[in-house]
Amino acid sequence: MKKYNIAIVGATGLVGRTFLKILDEYQFPINQLTLYASPKSVGKKILFQNQEYEIKALDENAFENVDIALFSAGAKVSKEFAPLAAEKGAYVIDNSSAWRMDENCALVVPEVNIEDAFTKSAIIANPNCSTIQSVVPLKALSDQFGIKKIVYTTYQAVSGSGKKGIDDLERGLQHLKNEFYPYDISQTCIPEIDEFLDNGYTKEEMKMINETKKILHLDNVPISATCIRVPVKNCHGVVIAVELAKQFTLDEVRDAFAKQKGIVLYDDVKKHIYPHSIVANNQDQIFVGRIREDLANKNGILLYCVADNVRKGAASNAIQIAMALIEKI
Repeated sequence: MKKYNIAIVGATGLVGRTFLKILDEYQFPINQLTLYASPKSVGKKILFQNQEYEIKALDENAFENVDIALFSAGAKVSKEFAPLAAEKGAYVIDNSSAWRMDENCALVVPEVNIEDAFTKSAIIANPNCSTIQSVVPLKALSDQFGIKKIVYTTYQAVSGSGKKGIDDLERGLQHLKNEFYPYDISQTCIPEIDEFLDNGYTKEEMKMINETKKILHLDNVPISATCIRVPVKNCHGVVIAVELAKQFTLDEVRDAFAKQKGIVLYDDVKKHIYPHSIVANNQDQIFVGRIREDLANKNGILLYCVADNVRKGAASNAIQIAMALIEKI
């Protein structure tokens, strides 16, 4: 089996360490592994598959002979160094917001639009975590029934903010003052994720709207979103209200979800079986349930999906893209 030279940028962060965990779980064929992180981490060592790897500095000499570079170090770093990696012949899979809406870069969820990864530049964008888990069930609906309108309401875990968010939840649980969120996240839900824009939406909400259109190629479908931070450590929940173009039965909808790769149909309310953070934690599948007709919207349905936002919402989605790439390179 051919093996590949892999680089990770942001290797010491929450997603970076999850990259390593999933590379090991997936038995990714690695020839050489190079780890990069911020200057304060340079020289530190990380253990991977019983071997120590020293963190290196990002500079003009980085990415020599790299086949695939996995980035999760923020948009500023990606803007500066992703083009360098691509120029040196690497495929870049970037977890930041830097390249998502760039018309020359594919925005990819493998179960939905992996073909887009091979039609644009060598920089491939990983979507926003809450978008990733939402477009997979929407793909099943779009293919079979067509979609006329989408309304999102998200319930996003603190790990979506990285270590700072997790630490702030822990502070609240220990009755200490919040330092990161504007309120004590252990005591309330906060309807503010990222910055507010002039239109009253947050950047997070507009990410979901714009990314969904790009991934599903639904440029003319109206979409709205409300994104809420909740006092849960890991796994995002998303309520999706969808108006379909064709008539449907609930059995047909459930069958479409059951057949969709990446989805676990988890929907038996009489037995209290519905998606939740406990069942989705540390999984790469998207759990879908609470499927019902929308009583306020003709030809509409409501569903609830939950996924591990650090794994499927970031690290494993990127590595699934990489797995598809090595079948082609």
